[in-house]
Amino acid sequence: MTTQHTTTDPRPGVRVGHTLVRVGWGRRLECGLALVALAARVTLTRLAGADGADVVLAFGTALLLWSPSVRTWLARTAHDERIERTVTKAVAASGVLGGRDVAVDAIRPVPAGHQLSLWVPPGTSVSELQKGEELLAVAFGARSVTVERDPAHAGRAVVTVAFVDPLGGPPRPWPWPWTGTSRTDFWAGLPLGHDEAGETVWLSLIERHLLIGGEPGGGKSNALSLVTAAAALDPTAELWLFDGKLVELSAWRAAATRFVGADLHEATEALDELRAEMVRRYEWLLATGLRKVAPGMGLGPIVVVVDELALYLHGTGKAGSGFAEALRDLVARGRAAGVVVVAATQKPASDVVPTSLRDLFGYRLAMRCATRDASDTILGSGWATAGYTASDIDPTTRGTGLLLAEGGVPRRLRAFHLDDEGLARTADCAARLRYGDGAR
Repeated sequence: MTTQHTTTDPRPGVRVGHTLVRVGWGRRLECGLALVALAARVTLTRLAGADGADVVLAFGTALLLWSPSVRTWLARTAHDERIERTVTKAVAASGVLGGRDVAVDAIRPVPAGHQLSLWVPPGTSVSELQKGEELLAVAFGARSVTVERDPAHAGRAVVTVAFVDPLGGPPRPWPWPWTGTSRTDFWAGLPLGHDEAGETVWLSLIERHLLIGGEPGGGKSNALSLVTAAAALDPTAELWLFDGKLVELSAWRAAATRFVGADLHEATEALDELRAEMVRRYEWLLATGLRKVAPGMGLGPIVVVVDELALYLHGTGKAGSGFAEALRDLVARGRAAGVVVVAATQKPASDVVPTSLRDLFGYRLAMRCATRDASDTILGSGWATAGYTASDIDPTTRGTGLLLAEGGVPRRLRAFHLDDEGLARTADCAARLRYGDGAR
């Protein structure tokens, strides 16, 4: 999962000088302009007398205000300085940094409010700001505050101050931006949805596996369709579909390499075929001196999509255990061979999905859940205690969930929507892309 943030050069000398000037006039544009006007009048009075200075200042001011770019700059600067003063007061009031000040590096508007780039003072850390998110939200008078550490600099924080919930309110899903796209590149990832800052969340599943869970009606099937559509529109990708209900993935049947329904024996046989292909790929990598499948090798990704995972895992006797073991092996060893497994189920508790299998999924997407415990079965134990729980998601905001990527923290997002018409059109395009006008 990726969300782009702009990183600037710290430039300590420039930043210190800028801070001294701003603090000198109290972060108020009007004070700075008054100081400049006073200095200009004193200088002009010496050159042209008092009356001449007044005329020149009046004419110069009118000329500057006539320019739209100058008016825009004044309005933007006044707005940014007001936010800077608010930031200083909020950090001081929250006490998260012991009352010490922060330096505002950049400000930009986002749908929920605004996003700030802050430099924390020496002797403190971004993690202190993260621990005080709730205190900061109260001090800002905001709905929520989220703090992320800039991966490029330990002393820089990206702070999103949200005054409204851009993902909440009545159902108003954004259409999937790739609807109508004639071809995709699954290696490059896919647009999954919007986060709280209004950024597009891109999901790259190469060398990753994704587990989707949540209560019925939460948006699991739609999220599954987005991944399936992105893979189907890449003709180099093999698409293996396991549909326990026969109807959720049926639209993609014509584009699939293999489609399996609720027949557990057939599903296990299909997984065994995939395992054999995985072994053949590893043998080829060994013979060529390579370690993993990559673009340009002539081997496309193998995308395995499993809906209603619990149905296949709860089979009786050898059939059920055979499927579970085959899938666990595929998830455990398939990454370097270009195998991507995406599975969906309502609640992947240990009595539904074995822990030995569930823990192999590096990415987790928790849609709306009824309880904190149910959310933790998807995201992992302890996230609800840390404040990340899908049980807090408004049931009316279908498609909203928490996405956990490896090495990160759960990010709240709302998935794009692929409606029935767009799904049918995309599936037809994928089939023709793979098999021409004589698509199966």
